[in-house]
Amino acid sequence: MTIPFQAGRYKVRFAVCPSDVAACQRLRHLCFFDAQGEDVDAFDARCRHVMVEDQAGRLVATMRLFEGAPVQGYAAQLYDLSALVAADVPMLEGGRFCVASDGQDADVLRVAWGALTAYVDARGVQVLFGCASFGGTDPALYGRVLARLARYAGPDTLRPAARVPAVSLADCAASGRAPLPALLRTYLARGGWVGDALVIDPALHTMHVFTCLEVAKIPAARARSL
Repeated sequence: MTIPFQAGRYKVRFAVCPSDVAACQRLRHLCFFDAQGEDVDAFDARCRHVMVEDQAGRLVATMRLFEGAPVQGYAAQLYDLSALVAADVPMLEGGRFCVASDGQDADVLRVAWGALTAYVDARGVQVLFGCASFGGTDPALYGRVLARLARYAGPDTLRPAARVPAVSLADCAASGRAPLPALLRTYLARGGWVGDALVIDPALHTMHVFTCLEVAKIPAARARSL
């Protein structure tokens, strides 16, 4: 198992105590709700929490990793993962990834991916999945990129159907021009695919699309860069 990981001005480590986890939850709340507080749910206790810190030890990004049965994770409450589970290979669910508003440095995402890649390699993970999030609850804001996302829909044999009311990507009008979230763009650049349904989450004030990356299908040049 790896992490810790360091590159340039940033280091990555796992949360090791309750105060570390609370710091991650505070950053999540600030990013998702633009307010002070703690974003806490029942899945936090089952996850390992990843912390990206700058040279001063300030938390600039976080995510959580869940390596248990996929049907017990966060994504399974939104999507039917039975087809994915049937593949019966080592999987890792990533979620709640966010970056502090004053930490929007491309190197933060690169270092986070480097640490995640090392962890995936060390654990023999073959499938990395989760819910990529769009800010807000209005699909029209992202109409253009959502319509294009339909091209990246995963194979019928693996693609999960939504278990809750959702918007079909194929039905999204190519109107709104808000950009594709950076994390999702990175998944797609590495050969990832998405589900065909956008789930609106009013409580978190986000919209989710199921995202999956089959490690063996990452382009060789991308794998070397990681």
